[in-house]
Amino acid sequence: MGFEEVYLPKENVVEAALVEGIKIFGADTLTEIVEHIDENKENNKRINAQPKTEINYEKERRSADFSDIRGQEGAKRGLEIAAAGGHNIAMYGPPGTGKTMLARAFSSLLPDLRLEEVLEITGIHSVAGATKGELVCAPPFRAPHHTSSYVSLIGGGTYPKPGEVTLAHRGVLFLDEFPEFEKRVIESLRQPLEDNIVSISRAKGSAIFPSNFILVAAMNPCPCGNAGSKQKACICKPSDLDRYKRKLSGPIMDRIDLWVSVGNIDYKKLGEEGQGEKSQKIKERVHSARVLQKNRFEKFGRNINTNSEMNVKDLSDIVKIQEDVRNLLDESAEKLGLSARAYHRVIKIARTIADLENSEEISSNHILEAIQYRPKVA
Repeated sequence: MGFEEVYLPKENVVEAALVEGIKIFGADTLTEIVEHIDENKENNKRINAQPKTEINYEKERRSADFSDIRGQEGAKRGLEIAAAGGHNIAMYGPPGTGKTMLARAFSSLLPDLRLEEVLEITGIHSVAGATKGELVCAPPFRAPHHTSSYVSLIGGGTYPKPGEVTLAHRGVLFLDEFPEFEKRVIESLRQPLEDNIVSISRAKGSAIFPSNFILVAAMNPCPCGNAGSKQKACICKPSDLDRYKRKLSGPIMDRIDLWVSVGNIDYKKLGEEGQGEKSQKIKERVHSARVLQKNRFEKFGRNINTNSEMNVKDLSDIVKIQEDVRNLLDESAEKLGLSARAYHRVIKIARTIADLENSEEISSNHILEAIQYRPKVA
């Protein structure tokens, strides 16, 4: 637009100085700006332009690492696939088996943010008043409590403001004790999980906020949490179990791509000295898979980044499946009674598994592994 200078409160200059090609000045008062631009007065105080802000990825490193978690290889594999393809994932199992620790380590698998993503995310958090003058240089990790209200999670208010689903944009939304969230809150996730946006309408205005995040949900097998536990017996009544399962509707379960079991760990594994695979090593595989996806989408003129963002037309145009593999998928879908949405999500997961193996084509093994991640409960 031809502007060469921008004057801002000092609290905002660090994030603003990310932008190329314009001078950023920070001031505490309007008087400082007037003195700076008034050339008729001598000895006026001049404001120095803010140096260009450099992104410091090292500062944003997470403390949790996959190598710190003993066992749970199945869950780690599922999380690697989720990170590579941007898929939503749910982990279920008894308390104390490492679900929360796995979720917190998950964000260390995600690729570093590009400059435009840092700008986008920092802008969102700045609008919400959550930056404190600092940049958001790593994929956000948001973990609201299960007592969180509808407005705090989805957004809203008299003047619509972003909620947790938007603050998690380009990052991770971790919902621990997933079925314990209010049913209305859980059902409100349908639009952001399907369309990657959330629409909020109020009397004083409406807004559409971005919400392209990876959902990581964790849940116990029953309300008391003891089902499958080595230490305590389950005390839940059949009616309690039915009510607990009904908290998650079919449409919500369909929108979660991977369901992985996180069971009890052998005590001998907990005492082993040898460390597991580090997050950085897994992150390199995730990055390679994402590069393959990005190149494939660019070839077909699609402005998306991950397999999870493909629509039905993309699956037809971009993802080619051999006849024998397609027959296997159709037979499995028939036996399991998959919905059309779940059927398409199996294809997306299989494509991600193939990308992790640097395979051009989807094989039967990729389909079979993808099907294993569908929920085992109706």
